[in-house]
Amino acid sequence: MTHEAARREDEPGGSAAAAADGELPGARPLWRQRDFGVFWVAQTLSVLGDSFALIALPLLVLQSTGSVARMGLLTAVGGAAAVVAAVFAGAVVDRVDRRRLLIACDLARMVLYGVIPLVWLFGPQIWLLYAVLPLCEALGMLFAVGYVTVVRGLVGTERLTEANGRLNATAAAAGVLGPLCAGLVAAWSGPAAAVGVDAASFGVSAACLFLVRFRARPGDERTGRRAGLWQDLRTGVAFLLGHPVLRSLTVLLFGFSFLTLGLNDLVIYHLKHDLGHDDGTVGTVMAVGALGTITGALLVARVRRRLGFGPTWTGSVAVCGLAFAGLGWARDVPVVAVLSAAFLACAGMAGTCSMSLRQEVTPEPLLGRVTSAFWTLQYAAAPVGAALLTWAAEERGTAPVALAAGAACVLLAVAALFTPVRRAGRG
Repeated sequence: MTHEAARREDEPGGSAAAAADGELPGARPLWRQRDFGVFWVAQTLSVLGDSFALIALPLLVLQSTGSVARMGLLTAVGGAAAVVAAVFAGAVVDRVDRRRLLIACDLARMVLYGVIPLVWLFGPQIWLLYAVLPLCEALGMLFAVGYVTVVRGLVGTERLTEANGRLNATAAAAGVLGPLCAGLVAAWSGPAAAVGVDAASFGVSAACLFLVRFRARPGDERTGRRAGLWQDLRTGVAFLLGHPVLRSLTVLLFGFSFLTLGLNDLVIYHLKHDLGHDDGTVGTVMAVGALGTITGALLVARVRRRLGFGPTWTGSVAVCGLAFAGLGWARDVPVVAVLSAAFLACAGMAGTCSMSLRQEVTPEPLLGRVTSAFWTLQYAAAPVGAALLTWAAEERGTAPVALAAGAACVLLAVAALFTPVRRAGRG
């Protein structure tokens, strides 16, 4: 792969310590980089609360309707809003102050999610979920694109995979406690109370982000004359199409996202409907699954250095497919938990590799637009896939649907062997 566009960045905020020592961000261990540390804490807290909503919102729908198809429809509506937001997210992120944008997204989601438990005090209102979730998913996409664009400036190019791995690992650690607590809160106080915890977490995350000093962008590209939003999107797409590995990854992840966006709903439905377990069991299984994400995040930098990008990404997707294929057939809760952990571990490894590669090869002024274009194309069909997956599970059962989707994921990994992804270099 080419690394001409990737360069070592100055420490955000012009840290006095860095100036005195003559060090760049990537020259010091991550644990000694103050701004990355605060940013790291903010994201961990946000994920801790967000994992409550990951379980609570589907449980609210299932509790009120008993339908996995309605759960999938909610996921699809939220996913569609994220895709629409992704079209413009990169242009917005590259135009505005990224720190303020991240804080604003957190505060807005705090308010929106906070409305749900208040309304639920007077009785279930399913329509509210279909109104709030799309807005939160759109804000989440803006936040996610902004998040990707600031990590390189915080740690430098050489530590990107390590930083992304650590962010994912601690997020997954929070994801172990979050689903477990969410299941217990949902069992004791109802899923709406778990959504309230999610709302509070966004407020804490915003407070932490106030303390982070992000690096000023070179040339302050926000002040110059800029092209229109659609031209910005085309610029991002053009970069993707011009890079052989990113072009292939975009196509492959288009299919992978279509097949797997509805997985969470499928697992919850399988545990509660097919196996007859309660909300506490759902939280426990999700927590065990998050342990897999921790494992994958901690291993990804080492595995990528040893095997190279192509084998790491392709092998991860293949194992995801095998785990997915077995989920619907598993009749014991421990087996469901282990397969979920295997899927999430490998999905996390593949995702971290993909994100790190984009950050490494994309010029700083284009990073937001390229990320936006990548996610727009990757998730364009995912909402339809989630709706179809859950509808098929309700009509045909979870076992055959999981087997078909898992087999298709394995085929995507095989297809990657015939693309430039296979030859992507080490490091």
